[in-house]
Amino acid sequence: MRKVNTIKIGKFLQSIRKSNGYTQEKLAESIDVSVRYISDIEQDRSLPSYEVLIRICNIFKLSLDQVFSEYLKVRKNKTLEYSLVGYDKLSKENKQTIEHLITYFNSNTKK
Repeated sequence: MRKVNTIKIGKFLQSIRKSNGYTQEKLAESIDVSVRYISDIEQDRSLPSYEVLIRICNIFKLSLDQVFSEYLKVRKNKTLEYSLVGYDKLSKENKQTIEHLITYFNSNTKK
């Protein structure tokens, strides 16, 4: 766990934005802020306001504990959650492929 006196979430938010196919411009427009503000947040030159952070979380279907997980003492294994970011945007065929792979791997672990 990181020291709490310096909270930096910019790289995490940048990664989420990119994995969802958003440019800084598209995100800025979606949450009604400037592109400069998004850039400053991602470079950890500025922390987002609560309102902006909530808007970002709502767009990308994130919870606040996901955003701040490395700073919280209570942690769950979030690897799977982070891996599934963007799952809802996949085609039906790609979702079925993932579901078949999970079924396959689960059936092999029982042996």
